[in-house]
Amino acid sequence: MDIRIEMSYQTPKGTTTSFQSEEMNPGKAILIAEDLEKSGRAKQIKFLDSRDTEWTLKELKKFIAEIETEPHNVTVYFDGGFDQALRHSGLGCVIYYEQNGKSLRLRKNAQVEELDTNNEAEYAAFHLALQELAFMGVHDLPVTFIGDSQVVLHQLSGEWPCYEIELSKWIDRIETQLDKLGIDPSYQLVSRKLNKEADQLATQALRGINITGTKEVN
Repeated sequence: MDIRIEMSYQTPKGTTTSFQSEEMNPGKAILIAEDLEKSGRAKQIKFLDSRDTEWTLKELKKFIAEIETEPHNVTVYFDGGFDQALRHSGLGCVIYYEQNGKSLRLRKNAQVEELDTNNEAEYAAFHLALQELAFMGVHDLPVTFIGDSQVVLHQLSGEWPCYEIELSKWIDRIETQLDKLGIDPSYQLVSRKLNKEADQLATQALRGINITGTKEVN
């Protein structure tokens, strides 16, 4: 969750104006707000998240304390592959997150047989990542989803229409799960080269190599 600060500022002679900061992480927002309060010139300091929900300083501190023991600062990479000859799909996802002061990475892949196109495999990989987020207990947080599928990311963001019935079903499943978890998604399109971890997992799944694991990363 990113926070912006809104406040009124008053000079020693009583001249006032209003300011709004750029978005920043909650910890940084608290440090800046407390420093502003010490000056004695900042008035009516407000904290607003991306949904324009207002937070008090006390609420923000409590939020930080609570999420420290839960997964947060979550970024998801996903990729799906489809073998036309074998009619198999390989799904892969990599989830980076922080928990208990550690930076962690979860890798997961799966092979499925009931899909018919590469685009379906890409959607299924995204859905696999959502399932893992649910298992991890991720909820009521912003999450960045990164992939190399223009179709999936542009359709989920609403930039492209979807006319295919099967893909529409995947969109409905994904949006339902996002709502259920309270996840506020943002989408980032990258080249296949920058999505190599998820791509490798999808390829390994197609070869029947199953991977599931979490490790600490720098």
